[in-house]
Amino acid sequence: MVKHGEDNYSCINRPKILMALFHPRPEWNSPPENSNDLMIPVEDDVSIGARFHPWRKDAPTILFFHGNGEIVADYDEIGPLYNRHGVNFLPVDYRGYGRSGGQPTITSMMKDCHVIFEFTKKWLKDNGYSGPFIVMGRSLGSASALELAASYQDKIDGLIIESGFAYAGPLLRLLGIDPDAIGFKEEQGFRNIDKISQFRKPTLVIHAEFDHIIPFSDGVALFEACPAKEKAFLKIPNANHNDIFIRGLGEYMKAIGELVKMCLRSKGTIGLS
Repeated sequence: MVKHGEDNYSCINRPKILMALFHPRPEWNSPPENSNDLMIPVEDDVSIGARFHPWRKDAPTILFFHGNGEIVADYDEIGPLYNRHGVNFLPVDYRGYGRSGGQPTITSMMKDCHVIFEFTKKWLKDNGYSGPFIVMGRSLGSASALELAASYQDKIDGLIIESGFAYAGPLLRLLGIDPDAIGFKEEQGFRNIDKISQFRKPTLVIHAEFDHIIPFSDGVALFEACPAKEKAFLKIPNANHNDIFIRGLGEYMKAIGELVKMCLRSKGTIGLS
């Protein structure tokens, strides 16, 4: 098992890139009814905030890494939608986001996801949650999700990538960074294509047709690189990066439900009502 979080991201872990890539904001509201907050320690004096929307002890759980301008509280109304589809939903923040301490960097994000993964698996087991475990990442969060998929395939039952990026170079250009000027090569980045090419469990890739931040072709590239026998691709017509959920809510949640069924079948689990 290779833990890619040990890789060196120094080439892209630069102040100018970090300012463009991360947009943290705080959150101090109380969790909504039927949910509860967790604080996940990732190093001395630094913890990451998470919000758990439970459904049933034997239901699948989705560990969700959100996009760069979002926080877990943005998913307070979405959590119950996952519950209605028979899923426990657990979005997590990054350093500096929501209730989390510290400052976000690429290196810390890629290391923290391993700690978050181990903490979450233990917490679920200790609290009696026994269903399939699914990792999901949206936009920036696709890097964390694919990092875990490549590192812990034997402990993950399914993978969902929404608005994910396949290549770091074009993303840097969109952020106003010239990859050539900083001597960047794709193998020095997140290597999302390489990571998804190692994952063979049930996989769903969702992408907006007119994504103005991460091209639709990136979603296609990720899907095509995935060697899973059970995989699906969902295009949300007429949607862009930021309205994908609004424009494709029905299809989006239906596809999530189908991925959950794939995972349940794969584990030989009877479907949940």
